[in-house]
Amino acid sequence: MEPTSKDQSTAATTTTTTLADTSTSDEERFEDANEKAVDEVIEQVTGLSMGTSPKTNTSSSSEQTDKFVDCRSDPGSDEETLTGKGSAAEESSSGEREDDYIDDESQRDFEKSLSEEERLANKVKAEELKAQGNELFKQGEYQKSAEMYTAALRICPVDFSAERSILYANRAAAKTKLNFKPSAIDDCTKAIEHNPKYLKALLRRATLYEEADKLDESLEDFKQILELDPDNAEARAAQARLPPKIQERNERMKEEMMGKLKDLGNMILRPFGLSTQNFEMKQDPSTGSYSINFKSGGAGGGK
Repeated sequence: MEPTSKDQSTAATTTTTTLADTSTSDEERFEDANEKAVDEVIEQVTGLSMGTSPKTNTSSSSEQTDKFVDCRSDPGSDEETLTGKGSAAEESSSGEREDDYIDDESQRDFEKSLSEEERLANKVKAEELKAQGNELFKQGEYQKSAEMYTAALRICPVDFSAERSILYANRAAAKTKLNFKPSAIDDCTKAIEHNPKYLKALLRRATLYEEADKLDESLEDFKQILELDPDNAEARAAQARLPPKIQERNERMKEEMMGKLKDLGNMILRPFGLSTQNFEMKQDPSTGSYSINFKSGGAGGGK
């Protein structure tokens, strides 16, 4: 059966539509969607216009700045991700926030396609976002300030370590105010990775470690602070305060462990009419190790 002129017209239209759809690559559409999502969120939080929608601006890439958005969630969920809406923004049982994850390696790969001019423009925009985050922090808007720092981290080029270090440290301060302490510790760690001599980040992490009862880690941070700043009063006080607390904790843990071992021993020995009462444990003062000896005087059931 020969195709009618109507069929031929429909086929031509379908072919034209298919060709038009392939004129823009998947990668370009993905980047455009991410750029628009980030701009919309920034505008929603700050009321400032941070960019022009790709649909209405066809200028060259040198006239715009490119932004990286993590692909941890669907591209369409970026607004929920940054504004703290939806289940992805909920704090997990460990205190972690999954809405502000920054994948440095993926961001570095993304930035390979940017020109030096675009990278510098992104750095400038990141500084603007940081300033807005700082102002929100001063106003007590800690959630919004954290979101501004996240947006800045997703724009600021990865190799600008000093700038990224400050952004992570500032976000850690906001999270501390929000009582997201495990996540704040992670941000302090990222800040220190970018700048190992960053005293403010070290002090904040050391304090958070102590509050989380991670006393050994806290003491190590305070020792590092004293190496960088021998006159630091907080670190000096911590060096006097923490060792006794660590010793007390270790003794408590040892007693708890010995109690559990005693219960286990009694359970094993009970079928033989014995208990841990039939044994004595002595510690060698030179090595700190223990030896267990059977008490003379015969076996006896113990409780």
